[in-house]
Amino acid sequence: MLLLEQKVDDLLVYVFETREEMGRAAAKAVADQIRTLIEKKGEANVIFAAAPSQSDMIKALLDEELDWTKVRGFYQDEYIGLDSAHPAGFANFLRRHIWDLKPFKSVHSLECSVEDADEKMAEYAALLTKYPPDVMLLGVGENGHLAFNDPPYADFDDPKSIKAVALDLTSRQQQVNDGCFTALNEVPTHAMTLTMSLILNVPYVVAVVPTKLKANAVDTAINGPITADCPASALRIHKDAKLYLDRDSAGKGLKL
Repeated sequence: MLLLEQKVDDLLVYVFETREEMGRAAAKAVADQIRTLIEKKGEANVIFAAAPSQSDMIKALLDEELDWTKVRGFYQDEYIGLDSAHPAGFANFLRRHIWDLKPFKSVHSLECSVEDADEKMAEYAALLTKYPPDVMLLGVGENGHLAFNDPPYADFDDPKSIKAVALDLTSRQQQVNDGCFTALNEVPTHAMTLTMSLILNVPYVVAVVPTKLKANAVDTAINGPITADCPASALRIHKDAKLYLDRDSAGKGLKL
């Protein structure tokens, strides 16, 4: 059940009773946009988010009628130095949940050795220039990050489209909280991430943010100042962004 629909600056916010309802509604919005893009230009370039918070939306997206042979898949970020076979790798998450389940036109991974990270980022940046993203799916971190743009590194005017970052302690602990790793010392300290400037220039963005663990970040993003101290606050100045919440994630920041 839809509990609230509200506009905060330029951001459309939807709150649902459960995360399953949230995921279905977000998936329908994404699928509608992809269908429109395919009808207009014959293909769609989609950047996926790889996190347990996205599972409800991705599961629902699998049930949508879409011509996946006309969709290119990209994603937001990848660890530096994690074994490519590790199940917590973000490309592996997406392979398990969607990339290997649908006949995509192509999918593009950031996996590489530590030594090849700079070359891989340059390659990815070139791909994103050749195939400009149409749609981006986002989560919001417990510290308010978008992708791995943690508050120390988030730059709304970043000259790069992708860069390497040292991960904030909160971001690393979140991976343990999400069950992706069993202990903090297992979580890599560095990652490659798409930048805030790229995010702000993707034409259509959908952020899916469930659970009480995200309630403080949602509150700050919606009610606080628009600043790199809470990267998710930038959603309020995006030209076409939607934020999907469940009751738990919205409970602190919005009156339900």
